[in-house]
Amino acid sequence: MDFESVLNLLEKGMRYPLPGKEAQLFMSPNPVDMRRFDPKLPDNYRKGAVLILLYPNEKKAFFPLIKRPDYEGVHSGQIAFPGGKMEEEDEDEIETALREAWEEVGILPEQVNLIGRMSTLFIPTSNFLVTPILGYSEDIPEFVPEEKEVARIIQTSVSTLYEPNFRKQKILEFSDNFRLDTPYFEVDKEMVWGATAMILSELLQILENGKR
Repeated sequence: MDFESVLNLLEKGMRYPLPGKEAQLFMSPNPVDMRRFDPKLPDNYRKGAVLILLYPNEKKAFFPLIKRPDYEGVHSGQIAFPGGKMEEEDEDEIETALREAWEEVGILPEQVNLIGRMSTLFIPTSNFLVTPILGYSEDIPEFVPEEKEVARIIQTSVSTLYEPNFRKQKILEFSDNFRLDTPYFEVDKEMVWGATAMILSELLQILENGKR
């Protein structure tokens, strides 16, 4: 999909109520962890934000994903959006997303034109309530990965998300008695699943709503 068409669809799609849970569930691992959608959050939950930054690459719409390094943690080696936890000095989730994107992959905050906020999603394994912030840049950012937090940057075409060959499903086994039937996007030979896939699912539904 070309860059201008995607921006036009998002502008129209964001005028409708956000798809939220319905769209997120479409790419949720099964059995669904319903804690993600419980209106009563744990008392000690933390706020976080991620940035979905669209930009033109040969007139097509792209956005960056990152691969986390391998470490002792629940998100080791996973594919994610640039983002992280809200700090006390952050005014709001938008500032968190912009700051984290600058720190992790070198996106200049002043380069980002804001479109809006998407639906929040609670991640029980890390106790974060994540707000996806949607924006665009007129130019390709000069990406610089922060080596301690980013193993690689994956420049991803929006068109890839629509191609049936890149939507797949597999069983993930975590222990003898815990497995998840997991839908995912295959992007540059990487498995994009969990919260990131669920957020992308809402993005696709917003684009579809823009076609009404």
